[in-house]
Parts: sequence; structure tokens; C-alpha cells
Amino acid sequence: MANIALLVVCFLAGMVLRRTGRFPENTPAALNGFIIHVSLPAVALLHIHNLRLDLSLLYTVSMAWLLFGAGFLFFRTAGRLASLPRETVGALMLVGGLGNTSFVGLPMIEAYYGKEFLGIGLIADQLGSFLVLSTLGILTATIYSSGDVSGRQIARKILYFPPFQALVLALLLKPVPFHPIAVTVLQKVGDTLTPLALASVGFQLQLSHMRGELKPLSLGLLYKLALGPALITLLFVGVMGGSGTVMQVTLFEAAMAPMISAGIIAVDHRLNPPLVALMVGIGIPLSFLTLPVWWWLLRGV
Repeated sequence: MANIALLVVCFLAGMVLRRTGRFPENTPAALNGFIIHVSLPAVALLHIHNLRLDLSLLYTVSMAWLLFGAGFLFFRTAGRLASLPRETVGALMLVGGLGNTSFVGLPMIEAYYGKEFLGIGLIADQLGSFLVLSTLGILTATIYSSGDVSGRQIARKILYFPPFQALVLALLLKPVPFHPIAVTVLQKVGDTLTPLALASVGFQLQLSHMRGELKPLSLGLLYKLALGPALITLLFVGVMGGSGTVMQVTLFEAAMAPMISAGIIAVDHRLNPPLVALMVGIGIPLSFLTLPVWWWLLRGV
């Protein structure tokens, strides 16, 4: 529960700092810059380096990729039907298509399934959500923020994305054990990710924007908390016949709230920041109500 308390405290701190005017208006840009160039690379270096790859976890790895792909199609179609602006559609693809499989996901797995299944959450997060964000996510953000871009520009954007560079470096260094001091430094630097990200989101959250963003907000949360995980469950269980506790945990991760890091990338690319803040700010507490329902539904898998 300490992780959940930290979420609440940092989120509220961001809101208070905005209301009191103690921090300048460009505070989110500074916080997001540190997250993208320092915090996220540290997380990638530490956790990707330590991951044990296992083909038996293919369902777990593929979950985030399928969820994002289906979300891309869903929001592209819904955006056209609802005549949503390009930046709004891009924001929904990022924040509605990727789940918070780490900081919210891991404590939820521990609470509902036990510590022995935390490894499943790490696989879903690092080889799933994080890798999708570092590749397809940054690709989507680039296209929907810049309009028509060349393949070379897109490739350059991905290759120069600091978390992606850290991910590649971590894979190359897998045969090399990290010194304990390096592990401690990476851990402590990586620990800044969630506090800074939640403070940034809280700083940008303005509930007064909800009325103007109600349609895309409803679409985004409907997909992320209900339709998306239902689709993955239908595919993995109904079509492929998956079962067991590992499958339950994988599907449980699919039902997590919108991904904080994806929100940071969306805001960095100016993809409707007010909507992004609402998706994260409302989606996380709302998921505390929807996740018990998913746990109950998945018991028979």
C-alpha cells in the first residue's frame, strides 16, 4: 500500500504546487525532460539487464503489443467517427493503449496474487509496455505531433530516444554483471520516475477541462479499463485456450490504468496535455474500482 500512498501524495503535491504558484508554469516541461533523459533510461538499464527471457511467457510479452495495436485501430476509427483532432487521437493511442504495468501493476499483483507472481508483472512491463512505448509509442507520438514525416525521421526519433538507447545498451550488457554500486545508483535514479511523473501530471490536471474533453476521456478510459482487457481475454482464453494463474496475472496487467510514462511522452510531443492529465489523473483512482472486478472475473481462467 506504500506505493499507492506515494502515488496519491505526489499527485496531490503537483496540484498544490500549481494552485499556490510556488513553481513556474513551465515546471512540467522541466520534470518531463528529466524523466525522459534520466529516470526512464535508468529503469531500462537496471530491469532489462536483470530480466530472464523465457518462451513460456510469450503470452505475457505479447499482451501489451496486442493491446496497443488494437487501441491504435480503435482510437483511429473512433477519432474519425467523432471528428476528434489529430493531437487528441494521438494522445488516446498512447495513454489509452498502454497500461501502468509497473508502479500500479506490481503492487496490485502482490495484493491480489502474491509476491511469487511479481516476475510476471516485470516481464509484462519491461518487454511489453516499456518496449512498446520505446518503439511504437515514440513512432505514434512523432507521426501524430508532426504530421507527415519521413521514414528516416521516424527511425532517427526512435534511435535517439534515450530510454530506447538504454534498453539496447542493457541487452548488450546482459552477459556483464553490474557492480553493486552501479545497481544502487540506477535503482535510486530510477526511483525518481514515479514521484516526478505524478507531480507533473498533478501540476497539469485541471478538472475544469473535463467538460471540453469528456468525449475523448470517456473513449480512452472505456478502452483502457474495459474494452481492451476484454479483447485480450477473448483472444488469449476464448481463441487460444490459455489458462492458469500466469494467464490470470497477464490479463490482470492488461486491465491496469493508463501508463504514466506514456502520458509524459504524449505531453512532450504536445498531444493534448489537458486530456493526458485527465486520463492519468482519473484513470488511476478509477482503476482501483475496476481491478477488483477483473480479478473476480478472471478467477475461472
